Amino acid sequence: MGYKAEGKIEKIFDSETKGASFQVRQFVIEVADGQYPQMVAFQLVQDKCTLIDDYSEGESVEVEFDLRGREWNGKYFTNLQAWRISRAGEGGGSGDDGDSDSGGGAQSRPASTTPASSSSSTTMTTGADFDEDIPF
Repeated sequence: MGYKAEGKIEKIFDSETKGASFQVRQFVIEVADGQYPQMVAFQLVQDKCTLIDDYSEGESVEVEFDLRGREWNGKYFTNLQAWRISRAGEGGGSGDDGDSDSGGGAQSRPASTTPASSSSSTTMTTGADFDEDIPF
């Protein structure tokens, strides 16, 4: 399931190589949340590490991401794994629509952390067209 958050880039970290072939990069955005803004850290992995290269600290962005969680030695960890970044208000932006980890079909929706809607939405018709579609 995909989510979206909008905020100002606070910090961009350098890429780190973990093991022989795994690459990870983090960045932090400031998300407006009433009186107390939240600093939210996101993670980019493998080929997605370059998505943040076109942005700088202070820019407003929209981040589409997946929740990732795991257990290790009785401890639980949660990551916000980003897979698309765009300038606030632009939509679309950097990313891969065919990403198998993304849950696919993410569409524009209000800012904050809201679930993505399905790409197989049904179009509603109104007026005279509606009457012609009735099967009886």
